[in-house]
This record gives sequence, C-alpha cells and structure tokens, in this order.
Amino acid sequence: MKIQKIMVVGAGQMGGGIAQVAARSGLQVVLSDLNREAVDKGLGVIARNLGRALEKGKITSDQKEATLAAILPSTSLADAAEADLVIEAATENMDIKARIFRALDEAAGPGVILATNTSSLPITEVAACTRRPEQVIGMHFMNPVPVMPLVEVIRGIATGDETFACVRDLAESMGKTPVEVNDYPGFISNRVLMPMINEAVYCVYEGVASPEAIDQVMKLGMNHPMGPLTLADFIGLDTCLAIMEVLHEGFADSKYRPCPLLRKMVKAGWLGRKSGRGFFRYA
Repeated sequence: MKIQKIMVVGAGQMGGGIAQVAARSGLQVVLSDLNREAVDKGLGVIARNLGRALEKGKITSDQKEATLAAILPSTSLADAAEADLVIEAATENMDIKARIFRALDEAAGPGVILATNTSSLPITEVAACTRRPEQVIGMHFMNPVPVMPLVEVIRGIATGDETFACVRDLAESMGKTPVEVNDYPGFISNRVLMPMINEAVYCVYEGVASPEAIDQVMKLGMNHPMGPLTLADFIGLDTCLAIMEVLHEGFADSKYRPCPLLRKMVKAGWLGRKSGRGFFRYA
C-alpha cells in the first residue's frame, strides 16, 4: 500500500511534530484538532521550527514553504475519509482515544490503517474499539519528533503483517528508524525509562540528594545527555505519572508504584516546563 496522504489527529507538541516531519518527507498531511484555534497554534509552532531550521541552514526557503503548504488544517474527524493512514496523537487517556478511534473507524475507508502515538496504553485495547483490529497499530514517536530518530512500531494482538510492514516502511520514508515491539505496558522505551525517573524522584523524596545532584550524577557518571529529573520536567510530570500508573496497573508489581512526591507535585500543578515549575523552575 502506497501512503501519500496522512491525517494527524491532535495538533499539540507530538502531533505537530509528526505533521512537520511527514510533510517535510513529501507526504500530504491533514492536521486535525477540536477547534481551529488549536490547529492554528500547532501550525504556528511548525512554522517557528522550520524558521529556526532555515536560519541554521538545514533547509531552504523553498523547502520551508513547501512543507507548510503540504499541511492542511482540519477540525473534523470525518476528513479521515481522504487519508491513506491516520496517526492519532491526542491526550494519553484511553476514554479519549476510544472515542477518537470509534469515529475514525466510521469515517476512514476500509483499507485505511489507524495508528496511535500512545506512549504506554495498550494497542490491543485501542484496536478493540474498531471493526478493523488487524489494521490498528502503535506508532510511538519520540519527543521532539523532528529531532529524535526512533519510532516504536507496536503490534497489537490482532495487528496484521501487512499493516506492520506498511507502517515500518512509512517510518523509514519519514527518515525515522522503526523498532518492532510487542504490546506490553510501557512497550520498551517507557518500561525502561519511567522506573528510572521514578527512582530519581524517590531519591528526592527520601532526601538522598537534591535534584541538581541527582541529575549531575547521571550526566557525568552515566554519560546521559540530560538528567532524569530535567527529562521528567521536559516530558511533563503528569505524563510521567500517567505512564507509571499504566505500568503499575498492567504488571501489578510494586516496583512500578509511582512515588508519592510525583503525585503531590502533579496535584500542585507543578508539571515541569509547561507549567513553569517542576523539579526546577523555568522562566
């Protein structure tokens, strides 16, 4: 199956990044969200990203304009009828994703693949909301999408080989490196990453060291480019908590229990960079 036009549902940080990379690779893209204000905000971020790339000499002015011209705004899931493949990048909430996938299943043509960019929710459960579970798959991009080369391609229990091959090829055509993963809580990336972040939070909670010291140890001692608490702030502490809860529920193992300090900070609205305060303060 030749993918020429995709729809991205969700114009936030992840969805906008996916739309940018897809358009830059020559695909036609429909970028959809609940209202035009959200779509325009996403398009504005894409334009700024491309502007910085132009200033650094990574793209030409013509390439910037062609990329922007390839992205069409949408506020209706019914526009999935025009797409060869849909990538959902909405809020990490199963009820929301279930509603979206039921609507996409109705709107999209019978051969259209429905992919979710979920970072931890079960692909099999998402697929069960549709009448095409063999054409539902996980396509987990890393943040920030224009920079990070990895895509976890996650098979649900019913995902077909043809669907997997098509999505793997699409990821490669977008300049990404796809890695095949089976459907388990957290997949690979977050099953390994989030317990490390959670343990770093426990180190703060138990008074082992300051956030600055913990990050310094991991950067200078383990050669990590970014400390785990800085990374948690970048991801969003609410997102980290949600993923830890998925792991804890999915495995019923106490080693995945979210740190009480993480819960407290989320309740306080200290979500990291996006709120101006997390383990560190941001202007």
